[in-house]
Amino acid sequence: MNWEMLSAIGQVIAAIGVIPSLIYLAVQIRDQNKERRRAGINILSAQWSDLVRTGQKSREFAAFFLQGIRSFESLDAPDKLGFSSFFTRYIRNCEGMFIYYRDGALEKALWEEVERTMNDYFAYPGVKEWWTTRKHWLTDEFRAVLETIIAKNPEPKLYTAYKLDAPT
Repeated sequence: MNWEMLSAIGQVIAAIGVIPSLIYLAVQIRDQNKERRRAGINILSAQWSDLVRTGQKSREFAAFFLQGIRSFESLDAPDKLGFSSFFTRYIRNCEGMFIYYRDGALEKALWEEVERTMNDYFAYPGVKEWWTTRKHWLTDEFRAVLETIIAKNPEPKLYTAYKLDAPT
């Protein structure tokens, strides 16, 4: 055996030794990415829960919210501010989820849940009125998603089971 052959055998052994290391590294990176996605989803879920609690905190909020979904323009200035604050937080949360979905970090089934809530909210004339005042704050890509939902012109039925969808 000459030096060239020994060198070639050594290189083959070294290459074979690298393969398990690469497999281990790939598994570690995959697990790290899963954890990063979960952490992001957990943050968005916590923000979502906080947002939902807003409607449970006060009867006053619930009253102007119900009035606002019917007609944003009919709200007085303080109620417009409260309504706008809620929907700005809501839509920013949805945009965050959209970005996670677009980047593959949110499963399609979960994104479809978010889309259904947007369909329900944006069926109301007051929410559409509000939208015209704030749509310029969002990314073009997400704005297109909402414009598509609005163009479908869904029937307002979010609160039908509670008999709150009838005009007052």
